[in-house]
Amino acid sequence: MTLISIGNARVDFGASEIFRDISLTVGSGDRWAVVGRNGTGKTTLVRLITGDLQPTSGAVARMPGLRVALMDQHRRFPDGMTLWEIVADAFGDLRALEQSLATQAANLEHDHGEEAMEKYGRDLERFDREGGYQMAAKVDAVLMGVGFDPEAAKATSIGTLSGGERGRVALARQLATPAEILLLDEPTNHLDLETTAWLEQYLRETDRTVVCISHDRAFLAVMANHVLHFEGGTAFAYEGSYESFLVQREERRLTQQRQFDKQQTKIASETDYIARNLAGQNTKQAKGRRKLLARMPRLSAPIGGDGVMALRLSAGNRSGDRVIEAEHVTVAVETPDGTRVLLRDVNVVLERNEVVALVGPNGAGKSTLIKTLVEEHPAHAGRVKMGPSTTVAYYRQDVGHLPLDSTIYEAIATERPLWERRQVQGHLGRFGFSGDEVQRTVGTLSGGERARVALALLTLSTNNLLILDEPTNHLDVESIEALEDAIEEYEGSCLIVSHDRAVLRGLATQVWEVKDHKLVIFPGSFVEWEALRAENKIKAEKDARAISQRESEKNAKVRDRERELQRERERADKAKEQAYDKSQAKAGGHAHGHAHGHAHAGGKAGAKPAAPTSNDARKSQRAAEKALADAELRVSMLEAKIAGLTEELDDATLYDTPAGVQKATTLGKALDDTRDELDDAVHDWTAAAERVQQGKG
Repeated sequence: MTLISIGNARVDFGASEIFRDISLTVGSGDRWAVVGRNGTGKTTLVRLITGDLQPTSGAVARMPGLRVALMDQHRRFPDGMTLWEIVADAFGDLRALEQSLATQAANLEHDHGEEAMEKYGRDLERFDREGGYQMAAKVDAVLMGVGFDPEAAKATSIGTLSGGERGRVALARQLATPAEILLLDEPTNHLDLETTAWLEQYLRETDRTVVCISHDRAFLAVMANHVLHFEGGTAFAYEGSYESFLVQREERRLTQQRQFDKQQTKIASETDYIARNLAGQNTKQAKGRRKLLARMPRLSAPIGGDGVMALRLSAGNRSGDRVIEAEHVTVAVETPDGTRVLLRDVNVVLERNEVVALVGPNGAGKSTLIKTLVEEHPAHAGRVKMGPSTTVAYYRQDVGHLPLDSTIYEAIATERPLWERRQVQGHLGRFGFSGDEVQRTVGTLSGGERARVALALLTLSTNNLLILDEPTNHLDVESIEALEDAIEEYEGSCLIVSHDRAVLRGLATQVWEVKDHKLVIFPGSFVEWEALRAENKIKAEKDARAISQRESEKNAKVRDRERELQRERERADKAKEQAYDKSQAKAGGHAHGHAHGHAHAGGKAGAKPAAPTSNDARKSQRAAEKALADAELRVSMLEAKIAGLTEELDDATLYDTPAGVQKATTLGKALDDTRDELDDAVHDWTAAAERVQQGKG
């Protein structure tokens, strides 16, 4: 089913053409990757899809009633609104219907009219049909997926979150929205590796259509089954995976290059013939060829790598073998509630020529660790030592070190006061800034433009330690590849934080992982680290399945034991009844004998009555009955505890994360211990029941 069809669309803003001749058909279930350099029109295409913009020429057709979910990163929510409420607000109509149903149900208690009953029935059917009963579960699932605890999210206000955390809440809201098309704009920015992996799986498994603008090549390789590539003022659609697109694009460029070269050769040959024969005896033929040549449609020059950012990094003087050392370092930050420890007992050495990938969850302390290592943030404990020959170039994630009030030209000229104007212009030209554009103020630039200015400044320094904190944010694919090449040729050491796995796979020689307030060192490449993680995940899943199997077997044993326990109880109850009947029968016999004894006593003086039951026997019986009641209470409590633990272990989502698997292991041990306690309690109960029966006998 076709959801959106775009035919030969062109969009102009004033006298500027954004793009032309774009044709695209988006079908149900398609997953489109939209790629291309910054400024080529990707966001404009999104506005065409949403209907916020009409093409200058061409046509856009949408399926009637089509719902499109677009993440609005600039929308402001009241600071007191909780995360759960913000995400659930995506179901605005459904939540309103839920409240209406509650009101109707209350009114039906005193209004039993046919019209009220029919409306309630219709609304209830609609609520069920549109997924109202699954609404809360969907909100919980997406919140958990993007890294928030659903229960805590019900009490956490949006006003307490950082910018990156707010972005994740906005993503969760978008994913929860009941719409046929998801429009995602750089969704992996500010996501850690775990959350990115979850999003990949979510998009692979969803039956909704996805249109995603992204420069994360590893993400696109997993997610996409169609690609729309912007270049040369237009866009080309490719069917297949991202890897297939790369092959098809090169084949198309090669074909275009061959056709262009062939035409250029023919034009040169014809031009030469015309020049040689125009005034000669073949002038008629030359004039005819000139007319044909003038009417020949010219092929465009091949679209390729022109305009790619030129980036070269210089290390300057060589550093020592040990660039930075940390000994028993504690990394902490001060908060209104006191000191918050992020990392404990960090012991690490960054050696010369290593390219280290620093990975870990968002908020775990990666950026603070970097600032501690370069002595911008004081260590809470321990010692940091920088090599005597070490010099640092630091690219900050927020690009906050840029002079926002200066022009682009002034930012470079300040660093190179002896450069002539043409040298400054030439340097900026290598990063995509030309003409009057260099007079723009840095504070007015987009995120991608600021990133290019930051990299332009970075190349002016000669430092042997390069620290890059999320350098690929806001960069297009071609710029990221240029950065990769520059780092690969860099002769110094590099510490890089990035969510772009393609970059880390190509560069990292060592991995430092922030995990559970520790820094874990993996002395191998990022590819090897990923392989080890995959093996550990498979092992964890296997262990989880084994635990689940053991739990199933134990549950079967528990059920058997419960049936046996029930039979024991039934036997005990039957024994109680028999003991009661026996005692009643004896009581009847004693009464008859007592009457007979009185009659006999009339003839035989001095006969003694039977001795009454002693106080010790009554106390012993009461103690036995109390022990039985205590044993029954203990058995009931342990059975309830086993039922609760079993229910937790039966939750399939428990085994989706390493933390869940670890929790399952703890729960499994607790279940084993509780079952052992239950065996002892049942034994005590049986013994107590026997004592009670003996006392009654």
